[in-house]
Amino acid sequence: MDEALLKAIMYLLVGIAVLLCGMRFMSSGLKKMAGKGLRNFFRKTQNNPVIGMGIGALITVIIQSSDATSALVIGFINAGVMTIFQGLSIILGGYIGTTITGVMASFSSVSISVYLLSFAFIGTVLMFFNYEKVKNIGEILCGLGLLFFGLAVMKDAFGNATIKDFFSGVFGAINYPVVLFLVGIAVTALVQSSSAVTGITIAMVGGGALGLSGALYIALGATLGTVATTLLSSLSGNIEGKRAAIVAFALRALTSLVALLITMIFEPQLVALLQNLRIQGSDEFPLAIYIVSYNVIFMPLLLPLLKPTIKLFTNLIKDKQDKNLVECVRFIDDKLLKSPEIALMQVGKEIIHMLTLAKRNYTAGLAKIIEYTNTVDKEIAATEAKVDYLNNRITDFLIKLAPMVQSKDERKVGAYFHVINDIERIGDHGFNFSQTSDAMNREDLGFSQMAKDEIVELDIAIRKMFDIAEEVFVNKDRKSLHILRELEEKIHELKQDFYQHHYERVLKEQCSHKMTPYISSIIVELERVADHLTNIGYSIINPTGDFEAPLIEQKPRRKRKAK
Repeated sequence: MDEALLKAIMYLLVGIAVLLCGMRFMSSGLKKMAGKGLRNFFRKTQNNPVIGMGIGALITVIIQSSDATSALVIGFINAGVMTIFQGLSIILGGYIGTTITGVMASFSSVSISVYLLSFAFIGTVLMFFNYEKVKNIGEILCGLGLLFFGLAVMKDAFGNATIKDFFSGVFGAINYPVVLFLVGIAVTALVQSSSAVTGITIAMVGGGALGLSGALYIALGATLGTVATTLLSSLSGNIEGKRAAIVAFALRALTSLVALLITMIFEPQLVALLQNLRIQGSDEFPLAIYIVSYNVIFMPLLLPLLKPTIKLFTNLIKDKQDKNLVECVRFIDDKLLKSPEIALMQVGKEIIHMLTLAKRNYTAGLAKIIEYTNTVDKEIAATEAKVDYLNNRITDFLIKLAPMVQSKDERKVGAYFHVINDIERIGDHGFNFSQTSDAMNREDLGFSQMAKDEIVELDIAIRKMFDIAEEVFVNKDRKSLHILRELEEKIHELKQDFYQHHYERVLKEQCSHKMTPYISSIIVELERVADHLTNIGYSIINPTGDFEAPLIEQKPRRKRKAK
């Protein structure tokens, strides 16, 4: 291989690497400068899609990555703090904001671009300072300098006649608009950056390896290929995040195909018009303006289509939840949100239903500890899944309901969040009993009759607490709360006694020392069930812990223990 050709190939590869590193540096520095304010800015998004689009464009200009903007939005949608409608308007704005990178890259054709390379040196110097903000500024400048340096190196590589002829031959052979469009999609999906692909395309145009007409189709394909990152970021999320990503892809595909058709029909006139914008005879700036124009024209046109498209894909993409889980929700439905007072009343009924299921698992799990059987495993697992599903479903419903309730009901909504958390943990403890029983069975271990009697004694007290906790929740009875608290104290006392009794039995060889971790685990779990039941009472009657009943002394609400 000719030495000059080999050198040119290395220049081309290094130029691409430096370009990508420069974009990464610049994006990283800008994100650090934005900091937590970026997320707070997102949270303030209104339901006005124009404002959302403006926010998306501005944020993407700041962090120089529509992929990062889309990933953040999908994360917020998955977390339930942003609707699909709000999120999509931001994502569409992000597609506009990301075009600034192509405009900057096109400046490499300007004579002063050589001076812009000094940013890399200035930025590197600033990165050695101990001040965080100065370091971040240095990272941004270094990235910007590397971006221009990478473009310059690539242009030098295309100055080699062999490489230039090779790429010209390749793109001449596939000089079909649809094929070039697909190339842009594929390469962008692979590198996951439309800005990088646009930058490389601009460098090829500047080096004479690719004509403006062919570059238009590759750059247009890159605008669709970038949605691959959005689709990937949604895979690990919930159904709402997946719907948002698919709607974003569908809308982006629609505009890309329309723009492709228009460009194919009016290609000669469009190329002639764009070439009037040449800077120093280069087609780099016209290419950047084409991408900017496409996004600025088409993205706002999509805003009226957001709601009908979201509705369409919501009907098409069903949540693949187990039918039994969906049907376990008995009392709440989003249609009730139109009547907040009724909706809040129905939440209370759903919470009692959830408590009943948690109690069922507690009872089945503990029964398996006392008399081992594996016949209840499937039932316990199914009930645990229902409790978890109800926890998520009620939480989502309360998030939607909270802004709608009257001020007098705000504390009740807050209390309900605490209650469902405690109930979910009670269900977990019941499931843990089942797991512990299986572990004991594998080791061929079992409790002595005295130990079983002590566990039953704790169980009797806790079952009373279940009934009283439900009574307190439904009727807000302070006297019942007093009884609940006394039972909790009794269980704490019994816990210490039973520990001592176990150690005495071990010393007398009436019980195996191998049972120590199991008896300890079960007693602790029983105590925590009692704690959660007490928490339910305090959450409803007085979440602050200022218990004002004259019959009993004040006692602060016991802090919830970890599972």
